[in-house]
Amino acid sequence: MNFRNSTNMISLSDAFPKSNMPGDAEALRGPVRAFIAEKLAGLPAHEKARTWTGFDAEFSRSLGERGWLGLTLPERYGGSGKDAFSRFVVVEELLCAGAPIAAHWIGDRQSGPLLLRFGTEAQKQMYLPDICLGKSVYCIGMSEPNAGSDLAAVRTRAEPDGDGWRLSGSKIWTTYAHKSHYMIALVRTSGTPADRQAGLSQFIIDLALPGVTIRPIQMATGEYEFSEVFFDNVRLDADALVGEAGNGWAQVNAELAFERSGPERIYSSLILLNLWADRLRRSSKDADVVRLGKFLADLATLRNMSLSVTGRLAQNHAPIVEAALIKDLGTAFEQSIPADIADAVGSDPGSPNDQELMQTLAFLLRLSPAFSLRGGTREILRGMIARGLGLR
Repeated sequence: MNFRNSTNMISLSDAFPKSNMPGDAEALRGPVRAFIAEKLAGLPAHEKARTWTGFDAEFSRSLGERGWLGLTLPERYGGSGKDAFSRFVVVEELLCAGAPIAAHWIGDRQSGPLLLRFGTEAQKQMYLPDICLGKSVYCIGMSEPNAGSDLAAVRTRAEPDGDGWRLSGSKIWTTYAHKSHYMIALVRTSGTPADRQAGLSQFIIDLALPGVTIRPIQMATGEYEFSEVFFDNVRLDADALVGEAGNGWAQVNAELAFERSGPERIYSSLILLNLWADRLRRSSKDADVVRLGKFLADLATLRNMSLSVTGRLAQNHAPIVEAALIKDLGTAFEQSIPADIADAVGSDPGSPNDQELMQTLAFLLRLSPAFSLRGGTREILRGMIARGLGLR
């Protein structure tokens, strides 16, 4: 696959150089897999399919106790001091097994690395150890009503107030805000939405503060994964500012590279794919086998791309455009699995009824439209990709 910009042709091999999994990272796979198998013994597949939305604080703490959270954070802050490949292995095993990850997911994936890169020493000492132990739950305050994924259009505002700040506004589609302890929010500290990226800053907000109201949003699945969050003149101390005032846009883009590039962007429907593969082993049509082969080829390609970006992260790069491309392609792949399997099952009404397959399929058909919303909409991502390639 090739992409053309204004000066030359860029190939996927240039944008995604091959990365090999180091032996010490691969050595984690066996112990993590055995631990997950023990913890999830007896859990049905339709429950495992909730892996992203599965909220189990005790499970997350047990991961932290074993040193499998905060893997890339330094030991002095409670982490393991390992590289991004080690985290890739742990995440891959969790997602492939359908483990409940929501309680630690955002803190481990992006809030911790963000604070490590841009936080003060006091912030690192205060927040990072509990992230590594799975004791604190984080959410991300980015999208807003009437702004959607256009982050530069945020209106939530923090005004200087003595030695601190006063915060007013709202956020929407905030994952598990109603179960979180902290939010890292992108807000405006100067100018107006017309100034776009200029004047944006990030704050870490204790969601127990007076003036914070959280209203969960019911999804089509019947679950409450997202929330709307309101800030009514919330008083923030000076040390709530993360990084530099006005540098929020650069910081949030670095954060999104962590969010968009990992294996979580390709494995959301894997439990269903495994169930369907098992069904095909018992009884299959040639067209279904071909369809399964295409899924596996796409999965292998996307995994290699994600590994490539992991290699870039391990070298302290911020592969923003590459991460956006993986997220766009990966979520399209994730959405295609339940849609195509539903077509295959519907075209073969005489096949034996598999209740677990049907329950899992029904759940993912309802959930999958959200795959291309979380982490940035398809339109936003493609705009980033086009700009990165010099096409706009």
